[in-house]
Amino acid sequence: MAYKESNQDVLRRMHTYFSPVSDFDEINIRTYVKSNSKSGVYFLNIEGGKKLSCKVAKGISELPYRFSEINRTDKKYQSQNSEFNDRLYMEFTIGKEQTEKSELDKWLTERYALFQDTNESINEFEIHHLEWPINEIELHSLDIDYPRFEKLINEKPSKTHYSKGVQVIAWGKIKKKLYITLKAFVLPVVDCLIILKQNF
Repeated sequence: MAYKESNQDVLRRMHTYFSPVSDFDEINIRTYVKSNSKSGVYFLNIEGGKKLSCKVAKGISELPYRFSEINRTDKKYQSQNSEFNDRLYMEFTIGKEQTEKSELDKWLTERYALFQDTNESINEFEIHHLEWPINEIELHSLDIDYPRFEKLINEKPSKTHYSKGVQVIAWGKIKKKLYITLKAFVLPVVDCLIILKQNF
């Protein structure tokens, strides 16, 4: 998932929003999980285009932010991380808005909880956002190389979307002891979903 991120969802919880830090390009790789009957998202990896933004966001949220060189236009998105040898390059054309969403579209985009593990706990956040508007998107070129996730991301995506984005707010960070929560934490197969969120 590639974004132009206004990272108010992390920083607003601390009553802090400063555009030079809070606005940055972001790429995340995530899966969909369920804990104690609550469905949510789990981030395997989050890359940000500003070093300071990644440091602040990781410090506040404990989410796996790290810096990558990211360049983007309205038709191209490119990222390179020399530490992990990760690479993303894509060229695309944005299509018409989807006025009707399939059940899979809703399942992928309408999630209202976030889970993240640390060395000692699994953190749970409540998430609020309006329904994501989505457009069709045509991929002209796509090169994804993430060596750490090569067993998860090794085929072309089966479904892609574009979204201009919505404001997302996260709150209520709950820490649960790792040895208690892990038994109820279910990780399904990872789907490769690309959503572009751009604020020019």
